Amino acid sequence: MRRSAQRLFTGPAALCAMLALTACTTLGPDYAEPEIAWLDDWQPDLYGQVTDPEHHSTQDLAFWWELFDEPALNRLIDTAKRANPSLRIAGLRVLESRAVLGIAGSNLYPQVQQVGGAVSYVNTQQRGGNYPAERSQDLAAYQASLSIGWELDFWGRFRRGVESADAAFFASITNQQDAQVLLAAQVADFYFAHRTTRLRIAIARENAERQKRSFEITERIYISGQGSELDFQQARTQYLATLATIPDLEITLTRIRNALAALLGRPPGDLPELAAIDTPLPATDDAIVADIPARLLMRRPDIRTAAWQVAAQSAQIGIAQADYYPAITLFGSIGWSGDTLSATPDTGSIGAGPSLTWNLFDHGRIANNVRLQDARLQQRIEVFQNTTLQAAREIDDAAVTVVKSREQQAILHEAVTAAERSLQLANTRYQEGYADFQRVLDAQRVLFTQAERELVNQGSHVSAVIALYKALGGGWSETPVEQLIPPATSGTMGARSDWGDLLTAPLPVRTEQPSTDSGNQQ
Repeated sequence: MRRSAQRLFTGPAALCAMLALTACTTLGPDYAEPEIAWLDDWQPDLYGQVTDPEHHSTQDLAFWWELFDEPALNRLIDTAKRANPSLRIAGLRVLESRAVLGIAGSNLYPQVQQVGGAVSYVNTQQRGGNYPAERSQDLAAYQASLSIGWELDFWGRFRRGVESADAAFFASITNQQDAQVLLAAQVADFYFAHRTTRLRIAIARENAERQKRSFEITERIYISGQGSELDFQQARTQYLATLATIPDLEITLTRIRNALAALLGRPPGDLPELAAIDTPLPATDDAIVADIPARLLMRRPDIRTAAWQVAAQSAQIGIAQADYYPAITLFGSIGWSGDTLSATPDTGSIGAGPSLTWNLFDHGRIANNVRLQDARLQQRIEVFQNTTLQAAREIDDAAVTVVKSREQQAILHEAVTAAERSLQLANTRYQEGYADFQRVLDAQRVLFTQAERELVNQGSHVSAVIALYKALGGGWSETPVEQLIPPATSGTMGARSDWGDLLTAPLPVRTEQPSTDSGNQQ
């Protein structure tokens, strides 16, 4: 009998010992940021734009647009950061992920905490049959209970869940910062594109006016019989062709203005901020990069987002692997029941103990779920690698465009000067009778073409400088939680639901790299 008892308790004792030894086990791989094989060898000078900060004044990457010295642009970007719908959505996603992190953290505590109760009333009436008098009986019954269930995190399922939600939370923060980068670049791009298009319209109108005078002169000469119809028709054709380019440019101008209005959170319409700006485009120097491009690359918010997403998915493998092992739950309950019958006693009960559930035969479901999460992890790693490659390409593309567009600008300026002189000579020779009118028309056409090319290239140079600062990850700053969404929106959400301190509690300090010990930041 004693041996039977020993055998009876040996199995549970061994199981308890095994559970005690593995109580701190966390299944699944710990996160390690993927290595970028080519990064150490990638040390470009960005075509001469990487320099020693001690010898050059540099522009703060967070506010790179100030280098243009355009107060109107500064005001537009400030307005966009307050009113842009996409940036607001990114801020709301930070709050959303903060709530998700709170849900994940709650799983570390008793998952079942239920209070139950019931009251029932029964009235029984009997009449007829062997009971000549009517009989009535009342019964009231009462019941109350408190139940607690706590699945212990033996295998790290819930800790991995917190880790995944924590990484997703930080990814939402860096995603909001990336939205700032894109927004600043887009506003600046549209601002200067609007300026460039207006100047192109001005050039087209100036040339059309010049060609109109030539057309009117040839018309008078032709009517008087002193000139040929060919000169008249060619002058007319060139004038009308130049005039026809203006509506197209005006369409482009309206589309740019509407796109900029959308970034500012406004409907299509006039933008007062742009009304009085008719000055030439700024003479922008090349960008001065006072840091190692590879280091700036890894600070880009979109790359940090990709890294946090790898960390979030890495933890999912441990969550899936926990299904291989039993779920150990501590449960307890307190109950009381009674009724109004004097012959029936009230009953109280207390129950407590552990329970175990273990799905032994899953027919490959758990194994395939682990494989699924692992494949998704590898996809996230590949996305991270591809994001870094594309970021390096963007930096190099923008850097070479900045340098080469500046070189081209000097050549085009000389071409415009030569075209202006050519037109002067053609007019003089035509008036003196040494050249036909075709030379004048050719010179006018060349001047129009070269002047527009110079302006377009100047706009491209400004756009390339913007693209380089964007590619370097400039244009974002840490956003306090109260500025993630407008105060009116925050007030509406707070009135609609109980957000506790999630709408006001400071966001955690930004870290450069995801970490498995980042903690439950709420």
